[in-house]
Amino acid sequence: MRLNRVLCWSGSLLLVGLTACQPDSAPTSPSGSRTGLSVNKASEQSATYLISFAGTAPADLEARLQRAGGRVKRISRDAGVASVVSDAPDFAQQARTIPGVEGVGKDRVIRWVDPNLRVRQGPNASARSTIGGASIGDNETFFGVQWAPKAIHAPEAWDAGARGTGVRVAVLDGGLNNTHIDLNGSVDVACSASMVEGFDFNQDVPGFSHATHVAGIVAARDNSIGTIGIAPGATIIGVKVLQAGSGSFEDVIEGILYAANPANTPGKEGCGRADIINMSLGATFIPEKEDMELLKALDRATTYADKQGVVVIASAGNDGLNLDQAKNVVEIPAQSARVLAISATGPIGFALGATNFSRLASYTNFGKSIVELAAPGGDGVLPGEDLCTIAPIVAPCFVFDFVLSLGTLAPDNTGYFFAAGTSMAAPAAAGVAALIIEKHGGSLKPAQVEAALRQSADDLGKPGNDPFYGHGFVNALRAVQ
Repeated sequence: MRLNRVLCWSGSLLLVGLTACQPDSAPTSPSGSRTGLSVNKASEQSATYLISFAGTAPADLEARLQRAGGRVKRISRDAGVASVVSDAPDFAQQARTIPGVEGVGKDRVIRWVDPNLRVRQGPNASARSTIGGASIGDNETFFGVQWAPKAIHAPEAWDAGARGTGVRVAVLDGGLNNTHIDLNGSVDVACSASMVEGFDFNQDVPGFSHATHVAGIVAARDNSIGTIGIAPGATIIGVKVLQAGSGSFEDVIEGILYAANPANTPGKEGCGRADIINMSLGATFIPEKEDMELLKALDRATTYADKQGVVVIASAGNDGLNLDQAKNVVEIPAQSARVLAISATGPIGFALGATNFSRLASYTNFGKSIVELAAPGGDGVLPGEDLCTIAPIVAPCFVFDFVLSLGTLAPDNTGYFFAAGTSMAAPAAAGVAALIIEKHGGSLKPAQVEAALRQSADDLGKPGNDPFYGHGFVNALRAVQ
């Protein structure tokens, strides 16, 4: 289970307490929303099954699945994945006898983002009279608090002309606030979509929006307001696969397939694929036998995205596990095929002058078997509640060791949050990947983007591949030189 400490900036009072996301709360949608794609679910009397199959599957696969007692919702022959609804008690057994079928697993809903968030309420950003000032970054309201871009030399990359312009980053997450003042105009609303039945891509429970926070780390605009993203010129595609932090394997897989190729989706034919998929989500668990079939289908989806030319990035997880040793535990999608998993770093005492930005975060998962790279994710281990000031914010000193980004759903389009987790590290790496893709005009394959990320990273820890930093701590400046 992914644990993220989150601090919310919204309003004028400073409140301290524990809150929990309420899955039954009324969903909110930013104004100007557009209905996204919805996917029908199985009824209470039936179940959805995920089928993984090889290229040797028969041409009449759909007919065979129907004869086994199923109703086919989708077949992606290129990916080798199908979703089927059935109420037949022996459907799985019958489907496994079809030539080419490698796995049949009953779908289930799991928690991908922990609902318990530590929240602090504080001031909003106010608009300035000048939009898009002469400088980049340092004219943002909260730039002095943003240690993460500085840690990976993003300002120097911006000075070299890097923005991520034209690069499309799909944020697979919960509902995303496309009207937030730091994202408005940067989200491709027409091509954003929801895989969660009954919800638009920009709907979720009120308050903190994990997806919006993540999107802001990638691409908050250079507009003299609030914060700035690592790739402020990139375009965000919101792909809702979770509601209140939970979601099905089917929805996550459908989100990956959609971001990699929406051509077969009604109404989305002209959208084209994303260049990068960011998944700041994950589940850590000991799989049962049937879960292995779901993992196969997930592997099929991420492999398909890679083959389509999409760089797939995910958070490594926040359980502090050495996954080289905990071999019975899986962390998905970080350990899924062709996925770049990102561990987190964070300082202790940034507000007091600390600059140890590449210090490994206390909570991050690690291990050579999972970590590809490290990036700023924040931490909160500085003890005490002493107040510090980094203008214009006054807060407990440990708060400033978190990562600041936007993160509210409507009606609050100017709210900002501090949060810590590998969920924050993954989009920082995705932002650097966007700068690399922009530099090369979109001509690089995922393996080449990965190689560029590796070669430009700061080699920390043990030389070479390290269990904590993987192939290094991302460096935006070297990535574009």
